[in-house]
Parts: sequence; C-alpha cells; structure tokens
Amino acid sequence: MAEQAVELRCQRIGCNATFTEDDNPEGSCCFHDSPIFHDGMKEWSCCKKRSHDFSLFLEIPGCKTGKHTTEKPVLNKPAATKTLRTPTPVATLSASATSKESCPRCFQGFFCSDHGSQPKAQNPRPVAPANSSADVKESSPLKKIVDINHPQTCKNKGCGKVFKEIDNHETACSYHPGPAVFHDRVRGWKCCDMYVKEFDEFMTIPTMQEGMA
Repeated sequence: MAEQAVELRCQRIGCNATFTEDDNPEGSCCFHDSPIFHDGMKEWSCCKKRSHDFSLFLEIPGCKTGKHTTEKPVLNKPAATKTLRTPTPVATLSASATSKESCPRCFQGFFCSDHGSQPKAQNPRPVAPANSSADVKESSPLKKIVDINHPQTCKNKGCGKVFKEIDNHETACSYHPGPAVFHDRVRGWKCCDMYVKEFDEFMTIPTMQEGMA
C-alpha cells in the first residue's frame, strides 16, 4: 500500500494553507510581503492595502503567487511613509457615499480608512402605528445552511485553521479571546499579556483558550 503523503503547513504570510511535496504547483500559493504598522494602521508593503481592524487585515487576499514553502520568510522592515490627505471635493460626495454603502467593512460596522471621514446618512426611523404591537409578528432570522463536510476557515483570532463542521466540538479550536495590541513597535495579545517586537514571533504566540471553531 502506498504511503499517504504528509501534509505540510505553508509558512508564507497570508497563505497558511496545507500542501504536500507532490502537489505543490507554481501559482498555488497566494501570499503577502512584510506588513507595516504605523499609528494604529496595518498595511501590506506589497499591495498597499490597509485596515485598522487586525482580523480584516489578515483576511486581505494575497497579491503574490508562487509555490508553498515550509521556510519562514525573512521580513523586510520598510520605513513607514506618511500619506497626505487631500480634501474631498463636495461634488464627489454622492459617489463616496455610494461606495461606502457597498463597502463590506463599513457594512459590518468596522472602521474604514477610505470612508471613515464621510458623514453617516441619516435614515429616518419609521414610526410604528399606535396599538400595533399585538398585530406585528417578529420575523424569524434566516438560518444559514452549512454543509457539515464542507471545509471552511476558522474566524477565531489566532487560529485560522481549516476545519469541517462535522469535526467541530467544544475544544476543537485554540484561539485568543482578547484583542491584538500594537503599540510603539510592540505586538501582542491583551488576553495572555504577551508582547514581542517581530511580526513572525507575534503570529506564533501560543493561544490560551479552547472552544468551537
């Protein structure tokens, strides 16, 4: 019987996929170069995409392709550049407001550097008619149908592993319950009170809590 190929974990930043030596074609890995942290902003030095929220920052798809590797990348330390904000013309306000409505970060309630300074639209609240509470029935939320055998990526901070719902249980995931902290070139997790200076060391800080993926 042929031996089963050993699955390896890709060490490129932004990939985190599993692969085997026999199944590792060129272009199968999507990754980023080194990150830049400055004044609470997280930015990828390769594609200049940025976010204030660390979870959304890690979800930005890789802009470079290549082969998977088990070697940890050598992180460059590019100097953070200050960007000058130009005032937005009044004539483009309607276009900016439209793009804000279609922006997934703004839709989920996260701070967005592209639309954070735009005024929020004032949506008038509908006035409920008097004595109508007995007649109004609350609509039940739509339930999302999940295939228990479909691979999906865990969204818990510090995990990011691929799992199947059929294998999910109370101790399947090991993650950080607290927020990530970036201050004065120090990175760490508030929940376990551990801080390091290098980004690759930050990504390998041991998690402290178990739960469902």
